[in-house]
Order: sequence, then structure tokens, then C-alpha cells
Amino acid sequence: MKFKSAILLASALNLSACATMEQPGNSAGSTYAAQQANRTIPVAAPKCHSVTPPAEIQNLRFVPAPELAASPDLLAAGDRLRLMVSGDKDQLTKIYVISSDGSIELQGQLRIHAAGKTVSALQAEIAQQLVARQLVRNLSNGVRISQVELAGVPVSVSGAVFEKGTVRVGERQAEVRTLNISNDAAGDMNIGRSVTTALRAAGGARPDADPRSVYLIRGAVWTQLDLSGALDGSFANDLPVTAGDRIIIPSVGCAQDYMFRPSAITAPGIRVYMSNLSRPGSNNASSAIGKETTSLPYGTRFLQGLVAANCVGGSAMNAGRSAVLISRNPVNGQSIVISRSVEKLVREADRDAYDPYLMPGDSIVCYDSAAMNLRDVISTVGEVVSPYVLFSNVNK
Repeated sequence: MKFKSAILLASALNLSACATMEQPGNSAGSTYAAQQANRTIPVAAPKCHSVTPPAEIQNLRFVPAPELAASPDLLAAGDRLRLMVSGDKDQLTKIYVISSDGSIELQGQLRIHAAGKTVSALQAEIAQQLVARQLVRNLSNGVRISQVELAGVPVSVSGAVFEKGTVRVGERQAEVRTLNISNDAAGDMNIGRSVTTALRAAGGARPDADPRSVYLIRGAVWTQLDLSGALDGSFANDLPVTAGDRIIIPSVGCAQDYMFRPSAITAPGIRVYMSNLSRPGSNNASSAIGKETTSLPYGTRFLQGLVAANCVGGSAMNAGRSAVLISRNPVNGQSIVISRSVEKLVREADRDAYDPYLMPGDSIVCYDSAAMNLRDVISTVGEVVSPYVLFSNVNK
């Protein structure tokens, strides 16, 4: 029996060693942040490089940002205008909405393109058309237009953002729109129609973005903005946008720690995936993993995410858990899997150098400690061997 017990223990130790998770392998170039390096196998993170102007601006004219900011707002589809014609009450004088094709229609027959024009330019064109059709007299200020509401506009965002593409900014709730229409004040200010809002709508600037070199392209002109103040509390040179604007924020090729924080140009929060099936939790529900725990502020680190997943602490046997972070390089799209000892992250003083920041869509997985693995192996082997020992004793 002693010999059989020794065989049982040796088998259990051998299997528990096999159950220990090996260091995951990653492709060359998948590391994008210094904290992702391993203690035993250090991997150098990519170095930052200076940005070059995008090719899209090569044949366009540069204008200083203050000059572009001082230019009047350009009208867009969905904007509401109040047209007032002297001597008219019910025919032409009313509120108009610029249609999806960018035009407004007067008297059901006169169609005038309005999108992309200033209010003064549109007012002059409408006055000219009405006088030519002998609908109004050629009087000074006989035709006046004022803005009632600036609606949401489509803006293209590309470069180092999490969700590049066309976004709509400045959309308003129905209650706000009703208030604007009933308000007699002329003009409107839509704070949602801005460069910073467009960057957030595109998922926010990535950690490899250069906030000092944000390019805004409008028609045949472009300007460069410094939005780094949105991160450190100083002045950020934000500008209003209009329909058809293009925003490009270039990449410096590496993750910058100061970019991992909620701000006017980065994501306020992220959603990560968590799985904690380690003991004593046999499922994610018993580990208290739900919608609230997987929605974290931008700038949260791996160890904080492990606390949210209830993967830190517990009994001495299972305190030595290991955990895995599954992420993706935002620059080249390569996946990366990072393994860490939970207890080392908690106890060792250099934890910040090996505690990665979480990114949108990352996954966190917790594994049992070696002691719990050994316990499970001994239990499994015992369940297999016990019937054989019992049967042998019965036959004696």
C-alpha cells in the first residue's frame, strides 16, 4: 500500500507540473507598451518617432488655426433657418430645414442649395432669386436669414483613433431642438460640433497618437491644432467643425503613458472581457463579474482589472494565482497575450513596470494557483485509483 501511495503521489506531482500554465508566445512586433515586457524574457517596446504631415494636405493651402476659427459657420443638412421677407407673413416668411441634399425649397418651386454656404452668402442668393422672379422688391434688408439651430454633421476621422471612420457630432435631443425653435434669439452655438467631440465619437485618441499634431481639413484648406492641453489641463486649441470636415491625428508608433487617461480627446471609459473560473468561484456570476465590473475608466491597469474580476486575495492555497491579459497592438493589429503572477504584481515594488494598461476590448482570464492544481490532480487520481484498491481488497 505504501508503494501504491508513493506512485499516486508521484503521478499527482507530475500532472500538476503539466497543469502549470506556460509562458504564452507572441509574434515579433506585437508588443506596443513597455509594461507588456516579461521579467524573465524582456522584450523592448517600440520607440516613438516624429510624425510627418499626412499626404492628404500636400496640394491644399495652409491657414492658421485662429483664421479658420474666425471664419463663419458653414451651413449643413439638418440646420434650421428663419427666413424673414419684408411685407410677407405667411408665404415666404417661415422656418426652413436644409434637406438631405443640402437645399431648401421656397413656395414649393424655388429650390436653392444652402449646405456649405455661410448665412450671409445664402441670404444674398435668396434675395437675388426672389427679386429676379419679381416676388419681392429690391430693398435693403428686404430679405433676412437667421440661424435657428445648428444640427449634427458628419465628420471623417482617421489616424490614431480606436474607431476611425465617419462620425456624426452635434446631435441633439428632441427637447433641446424644441427649445431652440421656440426661442426668439438669432443664432445658435452647438458645442458638440467640435474637433474634440469628433475624436471621442471615433473611440478616442489611441495611446500612440500625437495630440500636438491634429490636422483639420476643410475643403481646399487645412490647419494644425495642438490638443495636448486636453490632457494636462492647459489650453486646448479646439475648433468647431462642419459637414465634410476631415480630422487626422497621426501616430508616433509607441504607447505613451500620459495618453492613458480620460479626457476631452480620449475615451472616458472602456469595456473589457473577464473570466474568473478559479476557486472558489465556479462561474463568472459567483465571481461577481457583470456589466458594472467590466466597464472601467480609461487608464485602468491590469492589476485593477484583476481586483474587479475578484482574482486577487482569498485563501493561502489559491492566493498565488496567475492571470492572462489578451490584447491587440493598436498600431499593427497583432494580438498579444501577457501572463502575470498575481501575487508578484501585488507584492513586488517594481509592479508598475510590469502592470500594463487596459485597452478597449481587452480580455482578462484568471487561473488557479499551483497548490489548487495539485489538489485537483490528487483528487482526480484518487477518484480513479480508489475503486481499483477497493476491488483488490475485496478479492483478497
